[in-house]
Amino acid sequence: MEEQEQKVLNLIKDKDYAPMKAKEIAMIMHVPKSEYNELLRILGKLEMELKIQKNRKNQYRPVEEIYYDGIYRKNQKGFGFVKIEDQEDEIYIAKEHSKNALNGDRVLIEIIEEKNKLKKAEGKVVKILKHEKDTIVGRFENNKNFGFVVPDDKNFGTDIFISKKNFGKARNNHKVLVKIIKYPEKGKKAEGKILEVLGNVNEAGVDMLSLIKEYHLPSTFPEPVVEEAKKCGNKINEKDIIGRRDLRGDTIFTIDGEDAKDLDDAVKVTKLENGNYKLDVHIADVSYYVKPNSLLDQEALLRGTSIYMLGRVIPMLPRELSNGICSLNAGEDRFTLSCSMEINKKGELISSDVYKAVINVTERMTYTNVQKILDNTDEEVLKRYQPYISDFKLMEELAKVLKNKRLEQGYLNLDIPESKIELDIDGRVTNIKKYETTFANEIIEQFMLTANETIAERFFWLDAPFIYRVHEKPDYEKIQELNKFLFNFGLRIKANKDNIYPKEFAKILEEVKGKDEEKIVSNLVLRTLKVARYEANNQGHFGIASKYYCHFTSPIRRYPDLFIHRIISKYIEENYDVEESFVDEYKKQAEKNAKQSSERENIATKVERESEDIKKAEYMENRIGEEYEGIISSVTSFGIFVELENTVEGLIRFDDLGDEYFIYDEERKMLIGEQTKTTYKIGDKIQIRVKDASKLLRTVDFEKV
Repeated sequence: MEEQEQKVLNLIKDKDYAPMKAKEIAMIMHVPKSEYNELLRILGKLEMELKIQKNRKNQYRPVEEIYYDGIYRKNQKGFGFVKIEDQEDEIYIAKEHSKNALNGDRVLIEIIEEKNKLKKAEGKVVKILKHEKDTIVGRFENNKNFGFVVPDDKNFGTDIFISKKNFGKARNNHKVLVKIIKYPEKGKKAEGKILEVLGNVNEAGVDMLSLIKEYHLPSTFPEPVVEEAKKCGNKINEKDIIGRRDLRGDTIFTIDGEDAKDLDDAVKVTKLENGNYKLDVHIADVSYYVKPNSLLDQEALLRGTSIYMLGRVIPMLPRELSNGICSLNAGEDRFTLSCSMEINKKGELISSDVYKAVINVTERMTYTNVQKILDNTDEEVLKRYQPYISDFKLMEELAKVLKNKRLEQGYLNLDIPESKIELDIDGRVTNIKKYETTFANEIIEQFMLTANETIAERFFWLDAPFIYRVHEKPDYEKIQELNKFLFNFGLRIKANKDNIYPKEFAKILEEVKGKDEEKIVSNLVLRTLKVARYEANNQGHFGIASKYYCHFTSPIRRYPDLFIHRIISKYIEENYDVEESFVDEYKKQAEKNAKQSSERENIATKVERESEDIKKAEYMENRIGEEYEGIISSVTSFGIFVELENTVEGLIRFDDLGDEYFIYDEERKMLIGEQTKTTYKIGDKIQIRVKDASKLLRTVDFEKV
């Protein structure tokens, strides 16, 4: 479709082209009668996008001004930014130039001021191509004869007016789902109609339900999809073992968190006679059950990934598969796609083999118990797993070898603790603390990284259709910004436009290891890096310091893994001699599916982050007035952000820093008191008091003690 649009546009932009009517364009392009309506549709679309325009005689001609289309990101204060595809810098849009565009809208803009050393390029919205949202989640406020819905999305840009006839069953302070029936224009607010009442704002579970509705998440599976999953059964079929390696007699382990139910990876390590290690990584063969273009496959692609919200999971596949026949449950025969790797004492890959297998997991282990075995700290655990202690010690040995090799290459060991948010039976938060990881977590991390790299390199050299996990090097300008922050710690990343290496970042992370500022510096580095994404072309992974990387190890919860499993299976079945038609078809699919998977991953990340923000604010609502010590995590022109030991972050505005007037030094990213010269910079410890918190606004405010 895009190809046809480009052909029409190329014709109209040709230097020898003279303005023509649609019928004349059809004649020149030899458009058959049956496709004439499609040509009219293309011309209409190009006209709407201001790429072409009609003159008084209804003849099409090119537009001379240059317009760009992109996604508008609105700020609460009214201004916004537009991200144009293939351009790194966003375009600033002043409030008066926004044309009432709302957060997330696809807009057409023209540049009214080019970028310079002091500021971003500035643009003006000339047309709203598509409103991103036609429904909104928010809090209903009843004013008797009319009402308003205050959107949960604070950047949306407008409250929504509700006439009395459109109240439905909504009552004051209800969370509701609203259909927008009129978008804002000429100073008027948007108008809407209430479609669904989600419950009172303080009712248990309404906060997470609101997120599901806000992001249009598919919270249930259609019945036909569930029926298709049930047909897969819960036992493997013995006749389907033909062509697979039967490894049911091997000692194989899964190692996961206590609560995990979808177990898609299992491991085994042995020491070879030559002193090398043999690492076997067995991954659930989900592609055996989820066939291309089946209902299960279409639903999995639509979802793209499993989403882990607090207290609930929105899985990519129905639980009949994810917790059943595809989960590598101990004591059950399961089909796998497996990768065996021989690794020497330096952590170098000597050889590898990829094959289909049938396994039966010996023990379902948890990170906690494996760590107790490695530490020799729990007699009961040691006694229970006595026959396998040497297996786990060998795993530890190999994981250390692999990690050391990775660190030498410049692997960014970003030690940023996640939040562990504990909920009661009603889904209300009872405690927040750091999620503690151990070396047992590291074992699985290193083994999965190694399998992902091995698979990616193998299929890159086969020129197979594939989806890679790509992480490009950061922009030099961003590194210069980072160095302004690092200056406060006496640190600096050495780089220039042509030479940006992960090893330089790794040196900084090693320097702050174990120090108070470790987490802050890790976060600063993370903000400097680009966001990883899925691509059909390999471009390497900067953060892992790897030339080849993909996601192979989680096909239960990520679509790219499932997609490449399909390709790997085909190559194995055809003895690596696949037809050209398969390669061509799947290369097209890889591009489309990589884009879809990246988009779904971005949404999942937002939802997971916002679910945490809601619960952190809820937790702090009950702690207003309490005092804590925190570390300054960010300094801005409107205040400082402080992070507490329990991972909760809050803002101290200038007014709450005391009586003194503070000047923001942008160059050194610090605040300086006008009279006392007191400074506040990233990494400083500070005593704070919780001033305010709002679960509805998802904000936490502190004041200096």
